[in-house]
Amino acid sequence: MIQDGQVYNYIAGEWRRSKASEFLDVRNPATAETIVRVPLSSADEVDEAVRAAQAAFDDWRRTPPTDRIQYLFTLKNLLEEHFDEIARLTTQECGKTLAESQGELRRGIENVEVACGIPSLMMGYNAEDIARGIDEHMLRQPLGVVAAITPFNFPGMIPLWFLPYAIACGNCFILKPSEKVPMTMARVFDLIDQLHLPKGVVSVVNGGRETVDALLDHPLVRAISFVGSSPVARYVYGRAAANGKRAQCQGGAKNPVIVLPDADMEMTSTIVADSSFGCAGQRCLASSVAITVGEAEAPFRERIAAVASERTVGNGLDPAIQMGPVINAASQQRIESLIAQGEREGATVLVDGRGAKIAGYEAGHFIRPTLLEGVSPESELARTEIFGPVLSLMHVATIDDAIALVNASPFGNMACLFTSSGAAARKFRYEARAGNIGINVGVAAPMAFFPFSGWKDSFFGDMHAQGRDAVEFYTDKKVVVERWPKEWSRTF
Repeated sequence: MIQDGQVYNYIAGEWRRSKASEFLDVRNPATAETIVRVPLSSADEVDEAVRAAQAAFDDWRRTPPTDRIQYLFTLKNLLEEHFDEIARLTTQECGKTLAESQGELRRGIENVEVACGIPSLMMGYNAEDIARGIDEHMLRQPLGVVAAITPFNFPGMIPLWFLPYAIACGNCFILKPSEKVPMTMARVFDLIDQLHLPKGVVSVVNGGRETVDALLDHPLVRAISFVGSSPVARYVYGRAAANGKRAQCQGGAKNPVIVLPDADMEMTSTIVADSSFGCAGQRCLASSVAITVGEAEAPFRERIAAVASERTVGNGLDPAIQMGPVINAASQQRIESLIAQGEREGATVLVDGRGAKIAGYEAGHFIRPTLLEGVSPESELARTEIFGPVLSLMHVATIDDAIALVNASPFGNMACLFTSSGAAARKFRYEARAGNIGINVGVAAPMAFFPFSGWKDSFFGDMHAQGRDAVEFYTDKKVVVERWPKEWSRTF
């Protein structure tokens, strides 16, 4: 999978050295040291992978689902056997703590487990005698060649939102991982290679913009899955749709948490801090805005400031570390510039994480947890996804005011409420316009058998990732209406 310091592509059941003329360095975010180089594969290499997948499709779709899932049972066992090794790779290339890397891989494995239920999940339905002597059936059939374009922040989990369901449903699958973090999936595909799947059923093509566009434009690719920022999600969705493809595109977020006066402040501050600063804030379900209601303002501000100030930052491989670096220097610079923008727009920097230097890792891309107080809902910062360890504090008088702020956001990935009131919780889950709702939960991440349900500018498409939605996305529904008159039947 890696030779001479270069990540290879996996096409037609074998590792292939890319013919690319351009490569990018993959750097450890904690040290800034180059780990490997990743190719920016051309459209020709995408075409090779697509044609290998198309060649494999006819026989793979005829393979019974009960046989297809046997490969997934083996994959689950291989992922378990190499669990810690894969998690360490994720930490080395992504920067998050080892515990966070282990957590994301666990959620990825859960999707493999759920996809093993495809023989039941993929079943259709039927009705006899829709008219006299006529029966009707609904069948699910695989699409063909499908592809996923995945981000840097969860290199182990997010590809597994798609791959297990796609191949269990009978499709052939191509992955374009983030060029910032290709090693985790390279190792996973090294394990997949041990499954001895038919050649072409799964492929990895590394690359950048040209690779993505080649997948979006290729006439044999039937469906595209994407996770990333909202502007890119909108672009991918639009270009895929223009080319007649099915698409599910998860975008960005500006996730609010509402804190009512009756919330347990100690528990709430701990949970919100874990949500806001976990994975260095680089996840689409990170809490980025805390809206206090009424008398909750002062006690929550005091506690969240203390928790943010005490969080230990450093190399994620150190078990004592609670938060690792952001992905690269460009991200660090962008986040720090957004903090400065918040200051210019009138916010107060209550806890300042800029200019962080970690002993022994001075070249790393570290930002400590940051709190901005008094962020105006009308400010540019309030509408911008920071994607870093920055929490903005706002204050309103009533829960109705807080819900109005939630619903005014162009994003709708997640919204959470902290309270001891069942009535307030029901009001919030009923009225808040976001796809993933948390009640006294800071990261409302759906289990693998539920859809990952972003709304508004946080999602473009109809069918979401995971569970039954994944089966809907990766299959076409065919309706058969049939009659067998007696005079046409053979006599036995």
